[in-house]
Amino acid sequence: MISSMVRNYAGQIWVLDVVECCRLEGVNLQLLIVPTASMKIIYFSKNYTPHDYRFLSSLSHTDNEVFFLQLQANRRQTEDRAVPAKIRQIPWAGGQREFHWRDVPRLASILRRLTKEIKPDLIHAGPIQNCAFLAALSGFRPILAMSWGYDLVMDADKSAWMRWVTRFTLKRSAFFTSDANISRDKAVAFGMDPEKTVIFPWGTDIDHFTPRTSPPSDPEAFTLFCSRSWEPIYGVDILAKAFVKVASVDPDVNLILLGGGSQGSRIRQILTSDNVMERVHFGGHVTQKDLLHWYHMTDLYISPSHVDGSSVTLMEALASGLPCLVSDIPGNREWIQDGVNGWLFRDGDADDLAQKIISAIRNRSSLTKMGQAARQTAEQKADWTKNFGKLLETYDRMLSR
Repeated sequence: MISSMVRNYAGQIWVLDVVECCRLEGVNLQLLIVPTASMKIIYFSKNYTPHDYRFLSSLSHTDNEVFFLQLQANRRQTEDRAVPAKIRQIPWAGGQREFHWRDVPRLASILRRLTKEIKPDLIHAGPIQNCAFLAALSGFRPILAMSWGYDLVMDADKSAWMRWVTRFTLKRSAFFTSDANISRDKAVAFGMDPEKTVIFPWGTDIDHFTPRTSPPSDPEAFTLFCSRSWEPIYGVDILAKAFVKVASVDPDVNLILLGGGSQGSRIRQILTSDNVMERVHFGGHVTQKDLLHWYHMTDLYISPSHVDGSSVTLMEALASGLPCLVSDIPGNREWIQDGVNGWLFRDGDADDLAQKIISAIRNRSSLTKMGQAARQTAEQKADWTKNFGKLLETYDRMLSR
């Protein structure tokens, strides 16, 4: 019987028993026999999002044999495209409900058994404190730990337990990758070897997200656009407050909000209390295919996020030729040059955001040039087809050690 132990934050000993956990869960780990590929990879992610689809779709076009593990069921459906046909999604005890810390011993044990069945060459796992942590606990090596930004910028310092989990995981990771220098710097601060870190923006499809070619239907109107989730870390409530201030002085400004989230009631309350709801369009959740239509309806993209790496929605907006007004945080400063392809405003400051919006409206004649600079930024830095090659190079480096 194979087992190992780890002491949790409460001082308890978790015994990770592979065979017993699998028996209790009734998990069928029998896998189909498939031809050997050049590399076997387990891609392990918390949910199934447009970002995951981007990685899996690109991996499906390589000669590698790729297995997809999902840690928890999606609370919100953000990706409506099926897992790419060549990717083998593995049914297991995870992916059925929300992840809880009490599930760690059971899931780590089952993951250990899975790795013995699949015999992957590497595990590509993230976020750090759940998927990569479970991979590290399973005992499998080598691991590519992939940060999703918030896991290091925000979650890693939440408690002594989270700091321990972060250090434990990175110490047992062969390589680390992220989409921004801010998360890479945090990983190094937690003990990751800087020589074993790889940074590349996750990018977007710049052949799909392109600038509009026709003039706006209403040249007098000015439309703001935000597609961030309505969760506290993304600051959409700050944008709602700023829009109320702008709408009070400009009768031609409108706002489009996509998505939804836990702050829905708060955001609607802000907009309702000041009677601007009729100038706000709620687009709900839209598919990736339809997203370009919304960018083309817009004059200015806004991201009020408090935490970000290289935001994919920001890259989509840049590729669509939109000037971008974003919070002044490190991740955004890697993309936006103030006054060139957009503007920065003080993070969390609705008054400053409102003033920057009004300034953009008053200087709308400069937006065409800024939009061109935005597109150029995307072409130089956000082309996923170019950036993806860095991931494959990292895989090769891991296996050549």
